[in-house]
Amino acid sequence: MSRRLSKLAARWFCMAVGSLAVCVGAAHALQDPTRPPGTQATVAKPAPERALALDSILFSKDRRVAVIEGEALREGQGVDNVRVIRIFADRVLVTDNGRERVLYLERLPQVRGTQ
Repeated sequence: MSRRLSKLAARWFCMAVGSLAVCVGAAHALQDPTRPPGTQATVAKPAPERALALDSILFSKDRRVAVIEGEALREGQGVDNVRVIRIFADRVLVTDNGRERVLYLERLPQVRGTQ
């Protein structure tokens, strides 16, 4: 009789553990009824880099100015979420929406002289 009780107890234990596993899985799939619709956790995609035009650089011992998108900016100044960090003779280091970028001047086309 004790053997029969141990088999019965083992079956009940397996059924209890199995039903617990099913309940936990089902509870995990339930959604919070108080949460507004459409607020599922979504991963924010980074904004694509926009094209910034470095129009010109004025670089001297006393003054450094970069013209970006038609706006003359000194080091530390910014416009439209673009802030100038450092101006070099051939490039400008800026932050664009919190990301550092380096802007270069476009190379002028090579013009051959007449002979």
